[in-house]
Amino acid sequence: MPQNTPLIHEPGFRSRNPETVPKALLLGMVALALSALAITSFAVVTGREPVAQPEAAAVVREKWIILEGLSAQAVIVRNTDGSVLMDLPHGGFITVIQSGIFTERRKRAVDQTKPVRIVEYANGRLVAEDPETGWSAELYAFGADNKAAFERLLDQK
Repeated sequence: MPQNTPLIHEPGFRSRNPETVPKALLLGMVALALSALAITSFAVVTGREPVAQPEAAAVVREKWIILEGLSAQAVIVRNTDGSVLMDLPHGGFITVIQSGIFTERRKRAVDQTKPVRIVEYANGRLVAEDPETGWSAELYAFGADNKAAFERLLDQK
């Protein structure tokens, strides 16, 4: 080795080939996946009850609506009789929820014009539920402004 070549020390977990995943990292990922599988399997085999589930509460109010997406932003909210409740050129969070429901219904080949249930519970939860697919969204978890958009829908007659 020539005298003027400096020695460079690289950490042991780095590979000299940039296309290779370091062995220590790969083993860590496998260990994490196997741990998750073991914990889940143990819970299923022992019949452990689910935790961190919202507590059951009485329904304070509910409304059945039909969400009709017009574009990436626009949405029309209808009553179940077909009358227009709100026509929103920029639906914001309501459009996001409509898009989620649309996607789930498209995957399952469900009629897009079926109503969705918006439910407010006594414990403060506000939920959009699609009985056709089992899809639901905890609307209160997306912030006060987004929750307020659906509370306004509940207030509409």
